[in-house]
Amino acid sequence: MATQPVFDKPITVEEYLSTVYEHDCEYVDGVIEERDLGEFEHAYVQGILITLFNNHRADWGVYALPEQRVQTQKTHFRVPDIAVLREGSKREPILTHPPLLIVEVQSPDQSLRYTEAKALEYLAFGVENLWVVDPYARVAYRGTTNGLELVRTGELAIPDSPIRIVLGDLFAELDRV
Repeated sequence: MATQPVFDKPITVEEYLSTVYEHDCEYVDGVIEERDLGEFEHAYVQGILITLFNNHRADWGVYALPEQRVQTQKTHFRVPDIAVLREGSKREPILTHPPLLIVEVQSPDQSLRYTEAKALEYLAFGVENLWVVDPYARVAYRGTTNGLELVRTGELAIPDSPIRIVLGDLFAELDRV
């Protein structure tokens, strides 16, 4: 479960940052939180999206990073499935500046309420666009200041940019394997 603490007692930011975890964990106010590792659908959709963004790097002016640590608050370190940055963004070992887009791929054991809370944290940090893709239910959500909003248009897009993902194509690619 994503909110399962790894340690019995709170640890400092310094301890978190100097510890190597078998699978990168998130850190929230002294508590280490394991991340759902995802199953096939999660991993494959994550891979498709990273490939799309990086294949369109020149056209879209962005690049995608999988599982890049993002410091959203002084004592909050999140590890989104995908962080999309504009070309020319400051290169940081841990992102302290909001990326253009965060994409979370929903896992079957993770509640949408938990994902929504993380989405609101990213948006409060200044992330301009937030998408949640659920490969199990074959739906997607956009993050808004009011929470997650179901995408009914059939596509995820970033306003005033050429970035556009057709959900039907994304899920059809998942079904091809």
